[in-house]
Amino acid sequence: MTTSVTPILTTHNLVKRYGRVTALDHCNFDLYPNEILAVIGDNGAGKSTLIKAICGAVTPDEGEIRLEGKPVHFKSPLDARNAGIETVYQNLALSPALSIADNMFMGREIRKPGFLGSVLKKLDHKAMEKIARDKLSELGLMTIQNIGQAVETLSGGQRQGVAVARAAAFGSKVVIMDEPTAALGVKESRRVLELILDVKRRGLPIVLISHNMPHVFEVADRIHIHRLGKRLCVINPKDFTMSDAVAFMTGAKAPPPELMAA
Repeated sequence: MTTSVTPILTTHNLVKRYGRVTALDHCNFDLYPNEILAVIGDNGAGKSTLIKAICGAVTPDEGEIRLEGKPVHFKSPLDARNAGIETVYQNLALSPALSIADNMFMGREIRKPGFLGSVLKKLDHKAMEKIARDKLSELGLMTIQNIGQAVETLSGGQRQGVAVARAAAFGSKVVIMDEPTAALGVKESRRVLELILDVKRRGLPIVLISHNMPHVFEVADRIHIHRLGKRLCVINPKDFTMSDAVAFMTGAKAPPPELMAA
């Protein structure tokens, strides 16, 4: 399916220990260009630690991460962001009291040109609002009328849309989404899945962490199954059922030998 293409993001033999607990046990991972790769696993399997290592939130004890074939060493999520990896966290990491535009540009605000920006540190709110509005429009989030309204006034689906738009706007290489539909209703979950597909159509590969099997099987191109701190296998959702995936990740059934991954 993707073997002739070079992965955009890989990990090799990642190890992360917390005392006597080994969260990552020589874990490998591959993300290919323009794909949606779902990462599933039982609670405690180590998938969250894997994603945190990729996005710079934790530092592996051993192993290597490569982005576009080059080794990278992220000391913080800011390092990963600067490298083009954007993450939509389960708690959205939004500031409720701030506006939509302020949230989208948090940590990368645009300053006014010339003396006002360089010396007085004045922010260019008009420029940020225009870019924010354009990005929301690109993803079809036209239900948000006022770009200056506080995030706390938005519905859950709209807040998720703002977080996704922020990631799509600034993630130049990879977008990671952690349980993007976990706290949403049926209608809002549907819109977020459409947003994920929109982001893919714009050419960005996506890592989707989710416990929602119907959503995973609907949008994923491949499914990375994580078990006991490492990649158990990678399956094509067209070739297996949801029951198969659950059985693999819980240990109830072994995947075919040819799919077993180191």
